[in-house]
Amino acid sequence: MSQPELADALERTASVFRADAHKARVTLRSDSTLQAGFHSQARLRSHQIDIDEPKGIGGTDLGASPVELVLAALGSCQEITYRAFATALGIPLDGVAVSVEGDIDFRGFFAIDETVRPGFSALRVTVNLTTSASQAQVDTLVAAVNRHCPVLDMLSTPVPSHFETRVQAP
Repeated sequence: MSQPELADALERTASVFRADAHKARVTLRSDSTLQAGFHSQARLRSHQIDIDEPKGIGGTDLGASPVELVLAALGSCQEITYRAFATALGIPLDGVAVSVEGDIDFRGFFAIDETVRPGFSALRVTVNLTTSASQAQVDTLVAAVNRHCPVLDMLSTPVPSHFETRVQAP
């Protein structure tokens, strides 16, 4: 999609949401099923993703692990948000690539040390922009992206969660 087409699509969508806030509220869904061992298949809309653990910890390495997918989700969400806001703000952006590293101590997951959290203890994100924009424009863009990136928001702020467990007989 060309820059003008993308800008038009973003503005049309924003106009619909401005006119009717209810249209902006959606529920997204993922359904997953454990296949064998640690291999899981997730379905998201019409897409299917294989998820697994590395062979070193008992998986079959048929896909990225759930924690690796979190890193990919953050990086790709940052890229998409950079493109959307650069387009909306008229800031030139020829390219964006994001590298995300996360530190994890598996003693938390394996219940070896209850004082160790099972998730990431730190994330490092490197955003590489290719742009002719001024430093002021880049600063504006970075602030907008970090304020509006959905995955960054979910990782930075607790999300109310409700869990329900249903048990079926085999």
